[in-house]
Amino acid sequence: MSTTVQSPPAWDIGVDDAPVALSARGDLVAVAGAEGTVTVLDAAMGAEIGSLELPGGALSVELAPDAGHLVAAGPAGHTLWRRADGRTTVSESGSWSSAAAWADGARVAVASGRRALVLDADGGELWRTEPAASTVTDLAWMRQGRRLAVAAYGAVRCHERHTEKPVATYPYVGSHLALAVAPTGKWICSGNQDASIHIWRARDGGELTMSGYPEKVSRLAFDDSGFWLAADGAPDVTVWDFSGKGPEGTAPRSLRCHETVTALAWRPGAGGHLASGGADGTVALWYAAAGRPQQRLRPARELDGDGSAVAALAWAGPHLLAVAWRDGRVRTYGVPSRTAL
Repeated sequence: MSTTVQSPPAWDIGVDDAPVALSARGDLVAVAGAEGTVTVLDAAMGAEIGSLELPGGALSVELAPDAGHLVAAGPAGHTLWRRADGRTTVSESGSWSSAAAWADGARVAVASGRRALVLDADGGELWRTEPAASTVTDLAWMRQGRRLAVAAYGAVRCHERHTEKPVATYPYVGSHLALAVAPTGKWICSGNQDASIHIWRARDGGELTMSGYPEKVSRLAFDDSGFWLAADGAPDVTVWDFSGKGPEGTAPRSLRCHETVTALAWRPGAGGHLASGGADGTVALWYAAAGRPQQRLRPARELDGDGSAVAALAWAGPHLLAVAWRDGRVRTYGVPSRTAL
């Protein structure tokens, strides 16, 4: 049985812009708001470290692995922020930009209309991909930042460093909403508008589709081991087993807590622990790799919520979970050891 815990947060603040995204790296937590305000906070205490504005609003925010830089992306362009001196570099491209991903502390890829731009940490363009068939919806780095996977309607395309044309193409007729690449580099997965997950084996393009979801699949996340893939698309969070030969012919685990899933985040490490958030404001913690396929799991623990939807989740290390609600509340919770959620 799950336990609902009215845990006191480690800190609790309010922001003036409705949160849409969170990122946590090193000692920082960044909160992006719908109207374009990005607030950078100290992960331990919640004190404000800096802030920036993204004209046109924000859709995503990503801190660099060393927490020295940040990029925020939105409907009208992107903005970079440098921690050392608070410098911001704004690009009002007018191109839809819903995703960004750091290869390392020096390079970041940003979706920009039908292209992906690869920038240095101060916003200088290093190279760009050729135009895709439609707007780039998500992107991810592979092979320790040596290859970039870019999702747009009809295919996921992979580019080596400084290669405008793709070196590998993984076709699928449909609209990709989310992209997840296994940390091992073995699997590329897309969550799709047609209520499916499509999977490619990176080395040879072997593919399969998991269909039958009642809703579109817009959130996908691999854990650090690359063995477990979590997805929305239903009231249950589904968790697929990618160990061994992968999920073909298998059934997922089902995690039931929320009527509508709004956020997913794996705890750092290979313990199979997952945090999920819902439209009802609840945050659930799971032993997501427990039990058997087709078994419906219950949360190991539930954190308090008061009805405002969870906007985003991010782990600030293995023992601190950051949560943003759409009403502007941002909290962190201390989470017990891996053996005692």
